[in-house]
Amino acid sequence: MTNPLYVFDMDETLINADCAMLWHEFLVEQGIVTTSDFLEQDKALMALYAKGEMDMQDYLNFSIAPLSQLNITQVADLADQCVEEKILPKLFPQAKMLIEALHQQKVTMLIISASVSFLVTAVAKRIGIQHAIGIDLVERNCGYTPNILGTPSYQEGKVVRLQQWNNNQSESFSEIHFYTDSINDLALCEHADFAYLVNPCERLVKQAQGTPWQILSWG
Repeated sequence: MTNPLYVFDMDETLINADCAMLWHEFLVEQGIVTTSDFLEQDKALMALYAKGEMDMQDYLNFSIAPLSQLNITQVADLADQCVEEKILPKLFPQAKMLIEALHQQKVTMLIISASVSFLVTAVAKRIGIQHAIGIDLVERNCGYTPNILGTPSYQEGKVVRLQQWNNNQSESFSEIHFYTDSINDLALCEHADFAYLVNPCERLVKQAQGTPWQILSWG
């Protein structure tokens, strides 16, 4: 009897947007960010991410700075509000149907994302996925620092984090199914037994040539 594990990237895969960018927009709307060019800086950094060229520590230094005066509980409450108001409406209908079908089949699901853990966990909880991996941050004085704790779940680091997570599970999985849109996830596509490319970027489409990876059009 097979026991598959379904693994999902989050941004532009399950969610028809980048959740971190929605989070930053939310922080501006809430008045937590007052820097006039914050969202423009965000777009520039995400353009590097799309090319697979973003330095994750540089990004986190930028992204976490507005949270320096907030404690972990306050951040969690804001993340829940952001998910409800801005992120959940962007859930792909096809993703919702797939998650519901996998729940009925009692299949284990996991989100693994290069977004920070507090945001990934909030999204996973709200859309009904049991497990979540994001970039863990060092905590200090009951708040978050921009410093990465352990291996970041970014590019090849996603394979490392998935293996670490798998080693700590009481059950073993017969196969890994992985859904993503991004060239940053090439290593995990190659690691998985089955890869599904959701509205993939051009570079990932080229990498898929000659492979059994399925290309999906969600919208």
